[in-house]
Amino acid sequence: MGGRPSSPLDKRQQQHLRGGLIQPPLCPRIPAGQVDALLRNFLPQYRGHLAASILRQISQELGPQEPAGCQLLHSKKLPRVREHRGPLTQLWGHPPQWQQIFCVLRGDGRLEWFSHREEYENGGRPLGSTALTGYTILTSQREYLHLLDALCPDSSGDHTQEEPDPLLEMPVNFPLFLQHPFRRHLCFSAATGEAQRSWRLALQGGIRLRGTVLQRSQAPAALAFLEAVRLYRQHQGHFGHDDVTLGSDAEVLTTVLMRELLPALRAQTLPRLRGAGRARAWAWTELLDAVHAVVLAGASAGLRAFQPEKDELLAALERTIRPDVDQMLRLRARLAGRLRAEIQGPLESCLHRKVDVQLPRITQTLRNTVEAALAAVQTLLAQGMDRLCLHLRGKPSGMRLRKEVYSFGEMPWDPELMQICYREAERSRGRLRQLVAPFGFLGSRSLVFGAQDLAQQLMADAVATFLQLADQCLTTALDCNQAAQQLEKVRGRVLKKFQSDSGSAQRRFIRRWQICIFLPFVLSQLEPSCKLELPEFEGDVLAVGSPALTIEGIYEDVIRGILLQRIDRELKKALGASDVSCALDGCSEAPWDQEGADEETEAQRETCSRQPGSCTEVQPLCPLSPPGTLRS
Repeated sequence: MGGRPSSPLDKRQQQHLRGGLIQPPLCPRIPAGQVDALLRNFLPQYRGHLAASILRQISQELGPQEPAGCQLLHSKKLPRVREHRGPLTQLWGHPPQWQQIFCVLRGDGRLEWFSHREEYENGGRPLGSTALTGYTILTSQREYLHLLDALCPDSSGDHTQEEPDPLLEMPVNFPLFLQHPFRRHLCFSAATGEAQRSWRLALQGGIRLRGTVLQRSQAPAALAFLEAVRLYRQHQGHFGHDDVTLGSDAEVLTTVLMRELLPALRAQTLPRLRGAGRARAWAWTELLDAVHAVVLAGASAGLRAFQPEKDELLAALERTIRPDVDQMLRLRARLAGRLRAEIQGPLESCLHRKVDVQLPRITQTLRNTVEAALAAVQTLLAQGMDRLCLHLRGKPSGMRLRKEVYSFGEMPWDPELMQICYREAERSRGRLRQLVAPFGFLGSRSLVFGAQDLAQQLMADAVATFLQLADQCLTTALDCNQAAQQLEKVRGRVLKKFQSDSGSAQRRFIRRWQICIFLPFVLSQLEPSCKLELPEFEGDVLAVGSPALTIEGIYEDVIRGILLQRIDRELKKALGASDVSCALDGCSEAPWDQEGADEETEAQRETCSRQPGSCTEVQPLCPLSPPGTLRS
């Protein structure tokens, strides 16, 4: 397990899966053209949401401009993980055996392993590699064996004839099991508990980085893609928010299709798999891995082929929507008013019976989740700034000072240090899962990742702000004590800015995830009745002749707006904000509001890959200043 042996699917079978039939070994045929069919059904919805995103972006530009709400400078460093490398033992090969390897976690969240360190240092090809998207880490051998047993339960209940289990032949003292619902498991072992912990923290950072690439972006194309995925699944009856959208665009579509294929694969393949017990479970994960690889390749190819059309479409939408935007917004407002009158009664009844009861408790739990994480960030930030001030008062050498400044600049990317904040984001997960279960929300992992991303981003912004302000105020005319006094003043300014930004960020976080929890549920509750009223409004929208306006989109925006009013009132009570709505104008959940950012796609990543550490430079405080001064 964990290596990359030959695929259980030959070339003919892979071609069947991409555009014909899935027929892996021992598996009957499954209906044809899954990847192509998914793209055919999904891309029209994506095109429509691209148009809606452009309309929202233009309407925001033409609307009243609110003053910038952020006090901290925005860090220009790309999100990344700190590169981590070292020896591990891996279970791989046929038959599987524990073998020494050298592992490297890249800054983009890709894990590679080599036969030995020299092969890595000499630029050799890795034995294997994987993007960490979608994996979970287990550090208990017993827990992992239970997971294997659950994958392929033995209906006979007779385990006496099982083949020897390599995992049990050699007990693992410090295991690192990487489990994925649709991919081959990766089984590693560290030499010490300290090494195991370091690898676990590093791998968790890589998993989160790969998983939240779309969620971190506020680009119109990224938002349109996520909305199209939601609508595609909603049309299939999946209303509740879950973790399907973790990963890049191609990885998300792969997960969507793998979920559709899984029941048939399980029903038709598991009974025919050879072996028993855990050996059979491993064979099952290898089959899933082969299917996943083919689906991912097909989804990536389809999205790459769509990329030129998407670029042209975005440019054309900009040209066609902007001249008519006033007319389109007036029509939208008129139709929204009529729709609101039609659905107000059923919607208010649903909110009163289902949402209002749980809204205060969910608000408080979300607040606890993000507030604790950001409080830990503030504590770490203050301690880091204090250390720099102390070092200055001690008249350090230039080399020592540069080292301390570098360490301070690396705080946001230090997995051991930031684990304090990340752990706080995890604490409320169990209680939150219980509270949101009645609403069909299954995205607790995405939510926790979002809180951790927010903690890391605010830390990065605060560090960048401190370094820039310090660089502006420190000169060669200051001795070490005077420089330390200036830094202490900067420290106070940065902490005030951080408190302001963290308060706004908390509100945006709570508001966003309340929409993710409640909106799909409310839409599902109103589906049988209110959506029957929509066809009578369709003619007015079709008369405009623009894909940027759809009656279904206006309908959902109306529901979202009324739900946000409920949420804002509760936030005002919970947080004591005098004007929550005003403070949250930058929230991406509000209709017609976007923020600019870059979208990462599979196609872009292949052509614009970045090496680890390419954006890790810290602007030092006077890197070459002699002792007794801080800036030359």
